[in-house]
Amino acid sequence: MNPIYNSKLTANAKTLRKNMTKEERHLWYDFLKVLPCMVHRQKVIGNYIVDFYIAEARLVIELDGSQHYKIQGKQADELRDAYLQSMGLTVLRYSNADVNQRFDSVCVDIWNRLPIYEKKPSP
Repeated sequence: MNPIYNSKLTANAKTLRKNMTKEERHLWYDFLKVLPCMVHRQKVIGNYIVDFYIAEARLVIELDGSQHYKIQGKQADELRDAYLQSMGLTVLRYSNADVNQRFDSVCVDIWNRLPIYEKKPSP
């Protein structure tokens, strides 16, 4: 899949890749980076930059800080998720607390969503 691409967001995406949150770094370096499939960080899809994107699984992974739990953040996330889902993508959302306190569970959940690995045990 080659999602719609807004080139105006490229510079911002590069900045976000260089300045990942500690939770994004943890998930990236300790799990996603070693998956046997291509995982994109801070990927531009349409008018959005998603935290992580796995094209072969049509999977978006979002890590949510506290701003996502306020009314405006929830509303923005609903619109974003609806747009991504309209493109046939599955959106997985995890709180920063999930990554910090239940890291293994987050990794197993992501692993289990990768259709090419359904029959294999999690790492």
